[in-house]
Amino acid sequence: MSRLVCSFILFACFATGLAADTSDDQPIGGFVPKRIPAYIALVLFGISAIIHWIHFFTVKPTRRFLISLPLGMTAMAIGFALRIVYTYPPFTLVRYIAWDLFILLSPCAFLAGLYMLIGRLVAIFDQEVTDRCLLIHSSRIVKFFVWSDFWTFNLQGNGGGLAASKNATLSKVGNWIALVGLIFQALSFLFFTCVLLIFGWRVRAHFPAAWRPQNPRPFKVLSRQPIDDWRILFYVMCATSVGILIRSIFRVAEFAGGATGSIATHEGYFYTFDSLPLWLAMTLYCVVWPARALNEHSGQMELQALHKVLV
Repeated sequence: MSRLVCSFILFACFATGLAADTSDDQPIGGFVPKRIPAYIALVLFGISAIIHWIHFFTVKPTRRFLISLPLGMTAMAIGFALRIVYTYPPFTLVRYIAWDLFILLSPCAFLAGLYMLIGRLVAIFDQEVTDRCLLIHSSRIVKFFVWSDFWTFNLQGNGGGLAASKNATLSKVGNWIALVGLIFQALSFLFFTCVLLIFGWRVRAHFPAAWRPQNPRPFKVLSRQPIDDWRILFYVMCATSVGILIRSIFRVAEFAGGATGSIATHEGYFYTFDSLPLWLAMTLYCVVWPARALNEHSGQMELQALHKVLV
C-alpha cells in the first residue's frame, strides 16, 4: 500500500512537470496548515498504530490480512508528520502532494481490511447461514469489494496528485478525477455497510441460535484471549462503518466545492469530519482486535478465497 502511494506521488509530480522542489510566495492549497492540531493528530494516530502493530504480532494465530489496519494507521501518522514538515515553509509542491496523498489515500487501507474482514467473519457460520443472510454470495464478496477499493484508490491517487498542480486546467481535471474516485468509494462502502447490517439482521431473525452464542467467556479489553461472542466484532464493524461513512461524505463535499472552496480551506471541517471520525473508528480495533473473534476454520477458508481474488 505504501509503495502505491509513493508511486502516485511520483506520477503526479511528473505529470505536472513540477517535480523539482520549487517554491512560491503563496501557500499551496490557499492556506497554511496549523501545526498544533497536526501534532495532536500525529500523536493520536501514532499511538493507535503502535497498539495495532502490537496486536498484529502478538495475537496468535496471526491474520496476515489485518496488516492493512496498522499500515493505514501508520500511513495516516506519516501524513500528519509530512503536513507539519510542509509548513517549513508552506510553499513546496512536492511536500504538499506528499502529505495530501498520504492522508487522502490511507483510509483505502482501512477499507481493504474491512472488506476482507467481512469475508472471514461470515466464514464462521455454516453455508446455510451465509447463503440466506448475505446479499452477495460468499465466494464473490471479497472479490467485489477489494477490486472496488483498488480502482477507487487509483482514481483518488492520480486525481489528488494532479489537483495540486499550479496549472489551472490540470488542477481542475485532477479534482474531478479524485471526486469521481471518492464518490465511487463512498457508494461502495455504503453498499458494504448495507451488506453488513442486513447480514446481522437476518442472522438474528432467522438463526437465533447462531446470533447468540451459548456460554461465551467474559469479554476482556486489550486482551489476547479469544472472543467467543462474534457480535462484539460485528458491533465494532458497524461503529467503524459510521465513522468511515462520515469521512467519505465529507471528502465528497470537499472536492465538490473545489480546492479553494470553504470546506477545503478551513481546517476545522477537516479535523471534525475526517481525522476524528477515522481515528475513533479505527482505534476501536485497539480494544477489539479482529483476530480474537476469528477461529482457525474461518481463517483458512478466507485465505483461500483471497488467494483466488489476487491470483
